Amino acid sequence: MDRTARPASLFNLLSVLNPAKPAGLLLRPARSARPAAAPSAAAPLACPTLRRRPCRRGRPLGATASLAFAALLCAGPANANLLTYSAVLSGANEVPANASPGGGNVLLVIDDQADTMHLEVSFSGLLGQTGAAHIHCCTAAPQAGNAGVATPVPSFPGFPAGVTVGSYAANFNLGNPSAYNPAFVTALGGVGNARDALLAGLADRSAYFNIHTSLFPAGEIRGFLVLQQEIPEPGALALLGIGLAALGYTCKSRRDLPIPRI
Repeated sequence: MDRTARPASLFNLLSVLNPAKPAGLLLRPARSARPAAAPSAAAPLACPTLRRRPCRRGRPLGATASLAFAALLCAGPANANLLTYSAVLSGANEVPANASPGGGNVLLVIDDQADTMHLEVSFSGLLGQTGAAHIHCCTAAPQAGNAGVATPVPSFPGFPAGVTVGSYAANFNLGNPSAYNPAFVTALGGVGNARDALLAGLADRSAYFNIHTSLFPAGEIRGFLVLQQEIPEPGALALLGIGLAALGYTCKSRRDLPIPRI
């Protein structure tokens, strides 16, 4: 044997053992395929969501919205107990009209559950000095014509007298005779009827606020009271909150519905 010959390399040795395949291409024997394991009955099925939250089934949006709106309809304006009226006072609104540069504003809030009336008045620029101020009711046609005095005469208690500019605020109990002109109560047969007539006149725009002055005894500036806002009673507000909360929960539930696998 030639001692100078180099020992066979590992590559040559493997080639001798398996001449059909080069050593670099030897493959491992294929493993037998194992049957797929059946899912365990105890393990919960995965339910992917947009936010990786547990799947929840929400109430259909249409049904929840219907319930919310039905609740609001049941406690709608018919049950409202705060009625806000306003009027803009001017000489042009008088019948007959006059050229007074004076003007004013009236805010009237009726609480028909507590049976109270809140009144706020501001005025300025009158040519004559104030002598009387009250509400007239009820004209034959809405926002037209003249009517008798329904509230205290000659003025609301404490209304500024003998001035050309001023303001006023007071509260009245509609169940108390002192809130009305005695002649108005007598003509209608009692305080209850007077109250109902005044509220009806306000509702159909046949009641107006009038400021009489020394220069215009029949009235220098006036304005018809017009409904501006109805505020629902607390029960209606509570139902509104419940309805909105239900809508919010439904939308949240719909966002968490499972994503279908493709």
